Amino acid sequence: MTEVLRVGAVQFEHRDGDKAYNLARVTRFAVAAAEAGARLVVCPEMCLVGYWHLRRRTVGELRDLAEPADGPLVGALRELAAELGIGVGAGLLESAGEQLFNSYAVCLPDGAVHVHRKLHAFEHEAISSGAGYTVFDTPWSVRMAILICYDNNLVENVRACALAGATVLLAPHQTGGTHSRSPHGMKPIPLSVWENRDSDPRAVEDAFRGANGREWLMRWLPSRAHDNGLFVVFANGVGRDDDEVRTGNSMVIDPYGRVVAETWAAGDELVLADAELGLVPLSTGRRWLAARRPELYGPLVRRLGTERDPRTARFSPDPVV
Repeated sequence: MTEVLRVGAVQFEHRDGDKAYNLARVTRFAVAAAEAGARLVVCPEMCLVGYWHLRRRTVGELRDLAEPADGPLVGALRELAAELGIGVGAGLLESAGEQLFNSYAVCLPDGAVHVHRKLHAFEHEAISSGAGYTVFDTPWSVRMAILICYDNNLVENVRACALAGATVLLAPHQTGGTHSRSPHGMKPIPLSVWENRDSDPRAVEDAFRGANGREWLMRWLPSRAHDNGLFVVFANGVGRDDDEVRTGNSMVIDPYGRVVAETWAAGDELVLADAELGLVPLSTGRRWLAARRPELYGPLVRRLGTERDPRTARFSPDPVV
């Protein structure tokens, strides 16, 4: 088993609907990661097609933008992984028959392709939610899982991946600067802060490090790693995303919830980290997994009648009781 796995977490500002440009950015960072000795590079959610603009598109426009999992975009990722000898992950809008999915493809250097469909999709009423976890083995004898953005907010999802044997969680996002219904949740960052980042770098740094960026992430993201004894590779968008500002803060977190490497840069960036896999077996989270008493957990899988679909849960102003 690989003792140390060098991984790369990427953030970049995508262009809405510009597949050629976005694929070129993924390629650039994959090459840089390979040259730096990384075995895997993780790019953001929906980075190949753009993200927040999707909510304003017609169903026809979404279908024009979408591709099947064996289409040109994933094919290009697969070729890139084989050429560079590393794993490459990137997000796209997937078409599967009549359905559309917010999907994430990880292409491995041995030719394997693993596609995860976001379990809690809320971006557009025509985008369906996935129906299962994506946990897989790799050429480095490391078992990995993929959860996209909001999937990571629900603690059950990360726990399920850990119980399936994952020790590295790939967590592509488009977050920061969103409008949360929660009074103490994230709030939008003025577009002017991003547009004036060169003339006023202090303002964008404060925004990215503050309550609508890194501070929000630190409230919950490290606990996903710590509580389940796994590494989290967090790759986020940065900069303008339709009418919102993504805050980057791409990072790698170890099984103790410690940040191994990160960036707050107001721009495209590659974060490299050496994941010391020997930390996993004796981590606090793995001990907690061993102490589980499944016979007590029936209430976790019983429907209460208060469940909501992802779009309603994400956007409804009504309180949850």
